[in-house]
Amino acid sequence: MLQSTQIFRFAQMLFDTDAVARQVTPILKAILDAQSARVSEIAQKMRGTPAANYKHLQRVMQKVDAKETLLRLFQADAPFVLGDVTELPRPQAYRTPYVGKLKDGKTRGFWLLLLATPYRGRALPCHFVTYSSRTIAQQADSRNLNHLQAFQQVKDLLGEKPLVLDREFSYLELLENLHAARINFVIRLNLGSHPPQFFDENKQRVALQVDPGETVVYRNLWYKGTVRVNIIGYWQHGYAEPLWVMTNLPAELGGQIYFARMKIEESFRDLKNLLRLEKVMNKQQAKMEQVVAWVLLAFTLGFLVGAELRDVLYGPAPDATPTAPRGAQTKPLPQKPGQKWKLYSGLFILLRQKVALSVAESQRLLRRVLDRFKTMVHHPVRTYV
Repeated sequence: MLQSTQIFRFAQMLFDTDAVARQVTPILKAILDAQSARVSEIAQKMRGTPAANYKHLQRVMQKVDAKETLLRLFQADAPFVLGDVTELPRPQAYRTPYVGKLKDGKTRGFWLLLLATPYRGRALPCHFVTYSSRTIAQQADSRNLNHLQAFQQVKDLLGEKPLVLDREFSYLELLENLHAARINFVIRLNLGSHPPQFFDENKQRVALQVDPGETVVYRNLWYKGTVRVNIIGYWQHGYAEPLWVMTNLPAELGGQIYFARMKIEESFRDLKNLLRLEKVMNKQQAKMEQVVAWVLLAFTLGFLVGAELRDVLYGPAPDATPTAPRGAQTKPLPQKPGQKWKLYSGLFILLRQKVALSVAESQRLLRRVLDRFKTMVHHPVRTYV
């Protein structure tokens, strides 16, 4: 497990002053030790009495904007940015203002839209928004506006980088707003039971078709007659259905980017299973989001150290590069990593496995991670006093 002195060295690079770094270090350590997003459980893992720790947590979380700090982890050299939504059930939160009904229309909870950049087979978080059926109704907005809010807040960081999104984002209103904001996108199509209609330049309807084992490309189609897109379809042998990707980039490039997409769902799995993100409990949405941000910061530190530790134990293994659609230009596939390297995430190894390294090995590992982290943290945030 990471020690306070080690976490402090990360915090020095992540925050603006040593004074702030010293205040936040016990919080980041306690989150990893508690493996929980519940403030009361985090407080119990800090030195001192839980009641005093709880008050300290509240003061620091009010003073230091962890959500803004999270933006410092945006990787400027990343080829694309990932976006995905996860449900956070809160079945007992009857009086919490920001909790509504989830997709099934029965379970109480809210949604978290996470933006992240790919890194070594996982995704490093850099921004998020939360919303629910209740907040949408109260604010007279829509799911689309909540999605767009997150994208616009990182627009200056995005530049020409495309957003890579899954089927949940395959709807007209979002595409119109992405187009208006001049944000490049690569989105998996949701054909479902009511597939969207596409039209060619002559306003003739185009039916998407691909045979098993084949790749097809459609250029300059109009999504529902409104937004111009390029589409690539790929049906791999052994799969029950094809995969369709639409983009405002060249179709082949969009397909290659999607197939190089790291599984952000695996980061959600670690956040839920290892750090128990679903246990976050706050009456106010703003305070809840600050706790989520602190958990994401702790997750990043644990992930980076754990990934290096995984290489020491089971590797090193090259980054995964999935097969791209036929016809797309791509690099040769690397050798497959060992079974245990693939089976365990770095955070799982750090938090759940007992690993004995010598002092010299631990120091070398930490130096490597700190050197890498130094190149990852950027963008100044406000100075705290």
